[in-house]
Amino acid sequence: MQPLPYDPDAPRKAANLSVNSDLMAQARELGLNVSALLEERLAAAVREARREAWLAENEQAVSEYNDRVAERGSFGDRARRFWWRSRTVTKSPWGPAIT
Repeated sequence: MQPLPYDPDAPRKAANLSVNSDLMAQARELGLNVSALLEERLAAAVREARREAWLAENEQAVSEYNDRVAERGSFGDRARRFWWRSRTVTKSPWGPAIT
């Protein structure tokens, strides 16, 4: 589960919104909690806007990192190669064994 992009315990603030009257009437008729629904959708929109802003802000760094990994490999690649090279191969009746 992702952390919320806001403080859910912050006090509520009244807001005046303009909403299509037919849409609001249908929502009330269906028993929808418009405030909770708006808060849920607004939180998702804030999270997505922050994500897009972060990606735009860090686009160059991410691109440079990806280029470096493509050129040199990742730390995990180097660690695996080191680990496999550091293993000793011994002979056994069943074939080589890595220890």
